Amino acid sequence: MLRKYRTIMKKLSLVFVIWLFSLPLLAAELTGHQLQGGVLVLETDQGQVTLTPYGDGAFEVFYQPDGVVQLPSFAIAEQAEKAAGTLQQDDGKLVFRHGDLTAVIQPSPLRIAYYQGDRFLLEEEAGLFVHQTLRGFRFKLSGEEKLLGGGQRVLGMDRRGERLPLYNKAHYGYTTESKQMYYGLPALLSSRNYILTFDNSASGHLDLGHNEADILQFEAASGRTAYIIAAGADYPDTLANYVAVTGHQPMVPRWALGNYASRFGYHSETETRDVVRRFQDEDIPLDAVILDLFWFGEEVKGMMGNLDWDREAFPTPEKMLSDFNQDGVKTILITEPFVLTTSDKWQEAVEAGALAKNLAGEVKRFDFYFGNTGLIDVFNPDAQDWFWQTYQRLLEQGVGGWWGDLGEPEVHPADTLHQLEDGRIVSADEIHNAYGHQWAKMVYQRHRQARPDERPFVMMRSGFAGSQRYGMIPWTGDVSRSWDGLQPQVELSLSMGLLGLGYTHSDLGGFAGGESFDAELYTRWLQYGVFQPVYRPHAQENIAPEPVFHDQQTKDIVREFIKLRYAMLPYNYSLAYQNSQSGMPLMRPLFFEEPGNPPLMDNKSSYLWGDAFLVTPVVEPGVTEVEVTLPKGVWFDYFTGQRYQGNQQIRQPTRLATLPVLVRGGSFVPMTEPVQTTRDYSSEQLTLHYYADLQVPQGSGIMYEDDGKTFDAVAKEQYELLHFSASQQAHQLDIELKREAYDYKGMPEQRQITLVVHNWQHSPSAIAINGRPVDLLTDKAQAEESGQGVWLEDNRLHLLFSWRKENINIAIR
Repeated sequence: MLRKYRTIMKKLSLVFVIWLFSLPLLAAELTGHQLQGGVLVLETDQGQVTLTPYGDGAFEVFYQPDGVVQLPSFAIAEQAEKAAGTLQQDDGKLVFRHGDLTAVIQPSPLRIAYYQGDRFLLEEEAGLFVHQTLRGFRFKLSGEEKLLGGGQRVLGMDRRGERLPLYNKAHYGYTTESKQMYYGLPALLSSRNYILTFDNSASGHLDLGHNEADILQFEAASGRTAYIIAAGADYPDTLANYVAVTGHQPMVPRWALGNYASRFGYHSETETRDVVRRFQDEDIPLDAVILDLFWFGEEVKGMMGNLDWDREAFPTPEKMLSDFNQDGVKTILITEPFVLTTSDKWQEAVEAGALAKNLAGEVKRFDFYFGNTGLIDVFNPDAQDWFWQTYQRLLEQGVGGWWGDLGEPEVHPADTLHQLEDGRIVSADEIHNAYGHQWAKMVYQRHRQARPDERPFVMMRSGFAGSQRYGMIPWTGDVSRSWDGLQPQVELSLSMGLLGLGYTHSDLGGFAGGESFDAELYTRWLQYGVFQPVYRPHAQENIAPEPVFHDQQTKDIVREFIKLRYAMLPYNYSLAYQNSQSGMPLMRPLFFEEPGNPPLMDNKSSYLWGDAFLVTPVVEPGVTEVEVTLPKGVWFDYFTGQRYQGNQQIRQPTRLATLPVLVRGGSFVPMTEPVQTTRDYSSEQLTLHYYADLQVPQGSGIMYEDDGKTFDAVAKEQYELLHFSASQQAHQLDIELKREAYDYKGMPEQRQITLVVHNWQHSPSAIAINGRPVDLLTDKAQAEESGQGVWLEDNRLHLLFSWRKENINIAIR
């Protein structure tokens, strides 16, 4: 009887334990606190909570409840600088300040609210919750609050009211709606001007007022119970404070801003050489050629994982790479993280311990489209050593950049096990969303070790919050080759750029499907590409993605736009510099201009390319005009010079040979003559455009220059920064040029400047440079022959002069 009683009690005890751990943790009570080196440590009856200040305006808030297993941070940059907060008590609450960002901590039950100065941002509702199979956070939402971000989704800019899956997943052939795509982010930008990021790599959901209208809820199957909040004086400042924690995007090599030849895919060395030659013969600039999976195998299926040249199709790849490099054309190769059991490297990968395991501790094998496969465990240092051997060999052969595909991973069974660097074993669902991030980290860091002075090129389809610090260049995946596929591309790039991924771009022309060549669609997509971060036409080969294979009219229009892209290199390279310093995206949403105008947050039709350009891609056939919402100021049609008053909606005319592009009054736009490849780039002959208008009394701009390839040239003081400013009154325009210069290889000792003042109708009465009068209205040919002079042409005043290292003051009356 006693034995039976004990058995019953043991069973009841087990049931109680299971019941206990299936309940969510109740709200914590604050039991103590201390300030340790500027970090606030809260002791509660359920564990510890730390608030760590970073940069100028961000906190990491890390809940560590007793008995809850934590994973390492993937979002916080290794070099992120911690700051020191200050603490005081006010009316029974703790007030923790870091610059203008304040956390107000209620002790019972524990709740944290956040303020930027006196402005309320948001507050926890239940704060942290932990269930046996679910953990996350709950926050209160304000009534009119808009929520942008969440990574790649096609849902409209404001994602409020949506429930977003957090599981990176391919969406082949998507068009005008997609809730789950290649690159999700557990991060949001609010119209209340804060960024909230959940530093948790596990699969889950982000509920933005869907189940409960006034609740933001992050849910994950497991993972780190931490979040990051950043805020600033305006949206760009908030973004700068966010990337100070998650990492800055390093400068890309200058060639990355050029034109690429790419398709799925080039089958042989002969074909690849022919394509490059066609660009040269057609006088279309080219800086890179991308080889898809045929470089290591003749078939789509069964070859993945070979990771070495197919010598029958590419008999002399080393010479091909050398010849292309001599022509200023970089070669980028695709790699995938799958090693098929039919590949040449299968046994080698198994013996090296490079593949993820199953629950029995053996190599995890599974089937997917390409064959029976294993998955490289990029989290495991031993697997990284094995995987990097391929990259190292190719790097020595002359490969210029890396393209990582299928890195969600595209197939990732839940019972797959990975080994972290600290030896811990975790399941696929715990780190799925950080797989592409970790892969990019490996490639980037090991490339840096192999070539310390070189800027790596790392293009990846999937990643996590903070992947930008590993130089990641994401693209928007296998978009439909259709007008419906073109329509969401601005939304996708803007949504990613808001959260640090400023190089997000699309396969120009569309990738998937298409029954016949649509010249108008193709032309419009490639025109838009001039004003997106990476210019890379790419598609399935049933319709050629390269302009050199199309009709003469299409080639002629696209050639001029690609040459415009190259002419804009000084301007575009300066945008890359700004991004590397502050996280400011190259493509910028209109609401950055007017933070007090919430409706602008919904605008996904137009965007700013840097400060100067306002771009509205044509995304429907037969369009002769587009509706554009103009920010305040004065704007000029780039192609016609038509002037528009800002702060209104206009119908901007367009035709197939042009794109609706406007330039802001008061803008400086530095440009050069286009070259066949950026290898030949030089800014010794510089055309500096200024868009003058009496309603814009002040204007400014910058131009950044270095050798185009040295890693961290700014920190090494191997660069120069040119500053331009203008002041205009009724009868005088003053322009000042200043030079902040160090030294770098190829830096011009002097520049020949052609200053072009737009919107200038009358002949000047006097011009002086640094107080010295300049002869007026010389003949253009004579000016160009002598290297100095002035002429008026089509309402544009041209002033040609030399600029050495001195500051220049130009007075035009």
